Amino acid sequence: IIACAAKADLACVQVFFIRNGQNLGNRQFFPKIVDENDPGPILQAFISQYYLDKTVPHELIISHPLPETALLTEVLAGQAKHNVAISHNVRGERQKWLQMAVTNADSALLAKLADKQGLYARFLSLQQEFHCAEVPKRLECFDISHTQGEQTVASCVVFDREGPVKSDYRRFNIEGVTGGDDYAAIHQAVFRRFKRQKQGEHPAPDILLIDGGKGQVSAAQKALAELEINNVMIVGVSKGPDRKAGMEKIILPNQDQPLDVSPGASALLLIQHIRDEAHRFAITGHRQRRGKAKQQSALE
Repeated sequence: IIACAAKADLACVQVFFIRNGQNLGNRQFFPKIVDENDPGPILQAFISQYYLDKTVPHELIISHPLPETALLTEVLAGQAKHNVAISHNVRGERQKWLQMAVTNADSALLAKLADKQGLYARFLSLQQEFHCAEVPKRLECFDISHTQGEQTVASCVVFDREGPVKSDYRRFNIEGVTGGDDYAAIHQAVFRRFKRQKQGEHPAPDILLIDGGKGQVSAAQKALAELEINNVMIVGVSKGPDRKAGMEKIILPNQDQPLDVSPGASALLLIQHIRDEAHRFAITGHRQRRGKAKQQSALE
């Protein structure tokens, strides 16, 4: 059973698996759509892709009629080597299952829309707190992880107004710097990242967040200056003396005092989120590198 809900250029597809009259569970998907809020075409595109590498059931019950039901039925039957039925007008037990899938799709879509609106509000707050001319579109955050200076790994995570952009995440194995020198590690990671950006591999962020204080911010500033990049705002996120969440200090280049952020500003929640994600991504990469190093001999 496949149900779709679409609103405001966002869609949710719920897939329920029914075998021998038993509900075996469900999965939800949020396919990317462009200027399309009609559930029918969205369902058709989703089904044709979803069953490319999956077993096709004998019957599909869908929430909305498709533009080309006969064609899709023929394609799926040819792939499955058995007859396939696609229907949306059902009764009895099937109608109850379909209604459950539709309700789930509607609820998940509303929750996703609320998250999206909340995230955009945090970007608006970030614009106000940092006095940006426009609402930022893209944020990048760097963090460093190592064990007593060994197997140093730098992480770069990316957020846009939709949330994390995991396809643009990157890790950098830091080489050729003194163990434990976080300043040099940040400089190397930022330089390598933005050298690729100048070559057109990815768009430049509006704000570059650095997990650290003045030293790390200066190192990042130096790396961008060497690449002659001057259109990126650099912001340091220092954990403060007590290292408690919510007590972070916002460090700007060439300023002696931290930025005075409004208490309770939702921009801080966004900064904490991206900083924590960069920290998680760096630690994961460091542990993987450390694990490989433990399996090698110094003689090798």
